[in-house]
Amino acid sequence: MSDSGSADGRAPDPVAAALLAGDPLEVAPRLLGSLLHGRGVTVRLTEVEAYRGGDDPGSHAFRGETPRTRPMFLGAGHVYAYVTYGMHTCVNLVAGRPGVASGLLIRAGEVVDGADLALARRSAGREGRAIPNRDLARGPARLASALGVSLADSGSPLLPLDRADLDGLRLEVRPALPAERIATGPRVGVAGPGGDAHAHPWRFWIDGDPTVSVYRPAVARRRRPPA
Repeated sequence: MSDSGSADGRAPDPVAAALLAGDPLEVAPRLLGSLLHGRGVTVRLTEVEAYRGGDDPGSHAFRGETPRTRPMFLGAGHVYAYVTYGMHTCVNLVAGRPGVASGLLIRAGEVVDGADLALARRSAGREGRAIPNRDLARGPARLASALGVSLADSGSPLLPLDRADLDGLRLEVRPALPAERIATGPRVGVAGPGGDAHAHPWRFWIDGDPTVSVYRPAVARRRRPPA
């Protein structure tokens, strides 16, 4: 797609779109410490992974546009949500110009407002299970759940900060963190060339922050021999 508008015709917040329009490798560390607001919950971003679309073998868009990845081609300032393992929603912010399909997977953060609501969302179906505050948005599926993100959000625009009355996500850009506070490494769960720690150290996180997720390398799946 080359249209910079969202699936419902709304344009994304210009401030958020301006930041996200850059190279995802530069935008990802810039997002650390910024705030993502969603449906009564605010998360301070502590871990982000960068994906470069058609140039990146780890990206969902590596082989081009599909109905699933179409939101990634809308351009900077849109949301790309997908379901993993058939049950967990993850949320990405689309970067770059329309048609490029770059993105930033929001891997982890600290819930700084709306903790009770985030806990209620995370605890649904798990009554009686204690969830420490640091784990409310520690990991991409947990973060999406805490913010109330669903697959229906894919293709929607990031909303202006002053429109909390609208249903969706809003990005509040905060000052850049000093380089010495930011660590980098291989992306989590990416197999094959895209998971190469030397060629793609494209995961960025706030060093020492307790809400950063645990690194787990991908395990290549082996085909079973025919019976």
